[in-house]
Amino acid sequence: MPTTSRLTSFTAGIRDTVPMLVGAAPFGMIFGALVATAQMQLWQGQLMSLAVFAGSSQFIATGLIASHTGMLVIWLATFIVNLRHMLYAAALMPHVRHLPRRWRWGLGFLLTDETFAVVDRYYRDHPQAAQGHWYFLGSGLSMYINWQAWTLVGLLFGAIFPKLQTLGLDFAMVATFIAIVVPQLFKRPHLFAAIVAGGAAYLLQDLPYKLGLLIAIASGVTVGMLASPFLGDKQVRLEQA
Repeated sequence: MPTTSRLTSFTAGIRDTVPMLVGAAPFGMIFGALVATAQMQLWQGQLMSLAVFAGSSQFIATGLIASHTGMLVIWLATFIVNLRHMLYAAALMPHVRHLPRRWRWGLGFLLTDETFAVVDRYYRDHPQAAQGHWYFLGSGLSMYINWQAWTLVGLLFGAIFPKLQTLGLDFAMVATFIAIVVPQLFKRPHLFAAIVAGGAAYLLQDLPYKLGLLIAIASGVTVGMLASPFLGDKQVRLEQA
């Protein structure tokens, strides 16, 4: 019975992540194609996907590498971009706190924007799920394999067709992130974080080196974390007239 329950949860995590897998496919292809223009070896691009597994950070790091930016700046930029994962981890911690360290570390590595969106909704619908971590694993692992596969496709086709990243595939990235962000806005801390980050990104869009985006990310994460202890999981309710 436990084995069946684990397998059921694992496959359910994969199934519910399929729409995110489709949305992430162009994202991975574009990254792979960009590697060919960044004076990086193809194996280095694949290794980055295998070891880092953070799409936004990989894009930023690849661009900075192409412009011969110092390693310290690259580390700082990717660190700021990944600060949002602190909010993700804080939201999911109550559901995984009981797990052994090896489970928490593994799931932490597999945690992405897409996986968080899927798993967070699952835990909201099944707050007492005994096999929820297997669902988490199915979602995260399927996204990891998907990202590796599409990175490889982008690397191979990018080497043959250098203009692959100009085909408009980046629209899929925007649509995917809209699908991820909007369902999270029912929580007040998330809503405040989105408002602050969006406002800062708009006001600071003219700063060089994408500094406005980095400041917006840091501001949104800070506001979200400061608001969480006071608002917790309070939801934004639309009052009926």
